[in-house]
Amino acid sequence: MKRSQPFSESSTLSPSFHHRLNLYALAATAAGVGVLALAQPAAAKIIYKRIHKQMGPHHVLPLDLNGDGQVDFKLNDKFSCTSFCEYMEGSITIVPTRQANEIVGHAGHSFHSASALAHGVRIGPRSPFSAGEKALAWGGYDAGTQGPGYCGGPWVNATDRYLGLRFTIAGKIHYGWARLNETCNSTNGENSAVLTGYAFESEPNRRIIAGDTKGPTAAPPTTLGKLALGAALSVRAE
Repeated sequence: MKRSQPFSESSTLSPSFHHRLNLYALAATAAGVGVLALAQPAAAKIIYKRIHKQMGPHHVLPLDLNGDGQVDFKLNDKFSCTSFCEYMEGSITIVPTRQANEIVGHAGHSFHSASALAHGVRIGPRSPFSAGEKALAWGGYDAGTQGPGYCGGPWVNATDRYLGLRFTIAGKIHYGWARLNETCNSTNGENSAVLTGYAFESEPNRRIIAGDTKGPTAAPPTTLGKLALGAALSVRAE
């Protein structure tokens, strides 16, 4: 009787099958490392606070973005009127409370204004930040001209617009935004606003998107089969 040969991998598996097994093993190892990486909590996250704070003439609204008890910016609603109110003037400005804090906007030779950013605008290292107080909106009335009052500025009657903010935490730069609605009374130049929320990125030097209230989400893990197929395709392409 002829004795049966013992099972031999080299005698039963083709070289191409060996190659695919090796690719699958490499992909499985890479997947294991990738899954572990995805399982780690992200260091960066957006800290968001939804509020509803109104401000009118002669009102100052402090803004403490990270809640550490230190005011980062102040919103200032100014209004002045002569003794007989023949001339009236009002404005809303934002003032950084520390030298390193800055605001996205225009900084001219004698005029500084804060940009009214739309939802989705990126706020980060490449944004046009500049130091100093910046105006959001202004208005006034002059009885001597016998004409109507006026309103001006990038924030006049704006709804759901965003301030782009840069400030420091423990000496490190962070980026954030503040969302406001603004109203200007063209009869006398009075301005009012509602602060509806603000947010900042917890990781230093990481940009934030105006309106984003949650951090980035991780992509779903890839299956081992897809990884193996991708590895095989990669080898063939080479």
